[in-house]
Amino acid sequence: MQTGSAPVQLSLIGLPGIPSVQPGDDLARLIAASLEAVRLSLETGDILVITSKLVSKAEGRFVDLRTVEPSDRAREVAAETHKDPRLVELILRESSGISRMRGEVLIVRHRLGFTLANAGIDHSNVGRDGEEWVLLLPEDPDRSARELREAVGVLTGVRPGIVISDSHGRPFRMGTVGVAIGLAGLPGVWDMRGQPDLYGRVLRVTVTGLGDELAAAAGLIAGQGAEGLPVVLVRGMKLPPGEGRAADLIRPPELDLFR
Repeated sequence: MQTGSAPVQLSLIGLPGIPSVQPGDDLARLIAASLEAVRLSLETGDILVITSKLVSKAEGRFVDLRTVEPSDRAREVAAETHKDPRLVELILRESSGISRMRGEVLIVRHRLGFTLANAGIDHSNVGRDGEEWVLLLPEDPDRSARELREAVGVLTGVRPGIVISDSHGRPFRMGTVGVAIGLAGLPGVWDMRGQPDLYGRVLRVTVTGLGDELAAAAGLIAGQGAEGLPVVLVRGMKLPPGEGRAADLIRPPELDLFR
């Protein structure tokens, strides 16, 4: 990060005019058009934080619950959690295991590695008629981030860092925050071990979840409801060198003290 007497500034800019996305839409072109409409040009070091919902819609990750036949296991879990058995069936398909069930809460280990409620399957802001449609997370968010980075680079001449964000709850804390589930063009984690602190003491355990910090910051602009700002430009972040994946943010099971 910057040091010295000059003020440190980080800009978060919500890009307006992103339409309701449909399967097959070209997100890179929509983002480039939004930048042009507000007379913004991407600069080296810029980062685009894009909500997972936008990516999922473009990738056609909609499911009509009326087409889902729940298994016996899904019916058992649904009875215990008071959920729609069809929704539970999708949750189980997207998961590698159940972490917790209590009341109406169903916490699972997603097939992508992270732990969250309902496998990230969402009803809100899906944009289809009725309550029968739900939206799954992107199939491979890290791949989606890489492809978006390249496509935006072709259109604008600058390859930005890309973070695909989702809202997750946290153990022992109330409320959801943005986390990175897909990432390209920047490190997912910032390993600061070996660097000095303000007083010259060598840092021994400090590893910053850079992707999650960027996702959470952008969430202040993108919001959770009717804000309609699913793409946020982050400018002024002094990034450490290297490229990573959002998968780098997942703690290995052997290091997880709460599993």
